[in-house]
Amino acid sequence: MILHGNARGGGRNLALHLMRTDENEHVDVHEVSGFMAEDVLGAFNEVEALAKGTRCEKPLFSLSLSPPKNANVTAKEFEDAISKAEEALGLRGQPRVIVFHEKGDHRDRHCHVVWSRIDGQALRAIPMPFNRLKMRDVSRALFIEHGWSVPKGLIDKEERNPLNFTFEQYQHAKRGGRDAKQIKADIQNAWAASDSRPALEHALKEKGFRLARGAQRGFVVTDHLGEVYSLPKWLGVKTKAVRERLGSEKDLPELETVQSVYAAEMADKLEAYRSDLEADQAAQKHARDQARRAMIERQRAERANTFKMMTMRQAEEAQQRQARFRKGLKGLWDLVRGETARIKKQNEAETVRCHARDEAEKEALVKHQRDQRRQFAERHRHASQKFRERFQQLTQDRAQYLVRARSSPEPER
Repeated sequence: MILHGNARGGGRNLALHLMRTDENEHVDVHEVSGFMAEDVLGAFNEVEALAKGTRCEKPLFSLSLSPPKNANVTAKEFEDAISKAEEALGLRGQPRVIVFHEKGDHRDRHCHVVWSRIDGQALRAIPMPFNRLKMRDVSRALFIEHGWSVPKGLIDKEERNPLNFTFEQYQHAKRGGRDAKQIKADIQNAWAASDSRPALEHALKEKGFRLARGAQRGFVVTDHLGEVYSLPKWLGVKTKAVRERLGSEKDLPELETVQSVYAAEMADKLEAYRSDLEADQAAQKHARDQARRAMIERQRAERANTFKMMTMRQAEEAQQRQARFRKGLKGLWDLVRGETARIKKQNEAETVRCHARDEAEKEALVKHQRDQRRQFAERHRHASQKFRERFQQLTQDRAQYLVRARSSPEPER
């Protein structure tokens, strides 16, 4: 997993950032240890109060641990990673806070750890030289340990240069074209249905063609792609016959001008398509955001209810274990004959098992809800990808049409 950390002050702002629910779908304070306070803000206030006896301006060290996108990392695995980082950074035994965040599609479950850098006995800040290199080494070791693909930036520093990156290549849908038989049929049908030049121009336009004068002053037609077809050749008639029906080819607009106008019209049409596509995408995104918010609210309610039930069960189990100790003379007799020690040992073992059970249930719930979010994202990812491909194809095609529209020759003086 990627480790990123730095020494910092501003405990209040950091606490507020870690506890934000508007930027995170779920926030779980996993551990607050080594402090008198039991909450994040109180813990950081303690560190800053202790730091006043030193010259340290950044008494906290904040570290984020981000696993690969599709990795299912448990709380125990996060704790193991934190232990490795803690050892490498020289913060073993220091008071710390661990908070889990779940952000959704782009950055799912990850972890934040904040240690106190102040040595309470020596009343000085713990030095942390080369902490970035140390975190890089721990990060690389974690990728290898879990069998994840190691990012190139953790292998060779030079490979983090953006100039060395390669862009993902998108496969665009190929434009479907007409075959020769269809082209010939369309031109011949337009000719058969026309008895004059205006009629032919209208009929050809309905088929996607425009009438023009070619470079050799012949009768030609062009399509939206700029392809040129000799009218007499594709009709199978002599030029004289075409001239008798349409008049002189000298009266037709030049091919380059027709192609330029046609390209400009196509560019406008594609811009309209893009606007419609964007409007449709915005509507779909709005519906998706509403559905996602509803899902997150359901998940939060489910977690709150589950954790409440766990707390009630823990209290009930603790009461049952405590009830095993008899009071009065019977309790004294149990103490003398060793029964109290046996019950205490039994209770401790059950406490450990119940804690492990609760953690397993909690992890199962987290994984189940994470799978729900991934399935939700997967259902919409295909539609989003299709939109991007269509939009990019429209943008590319429109740019080509604009180039052709602007390359028309200046009108003759």
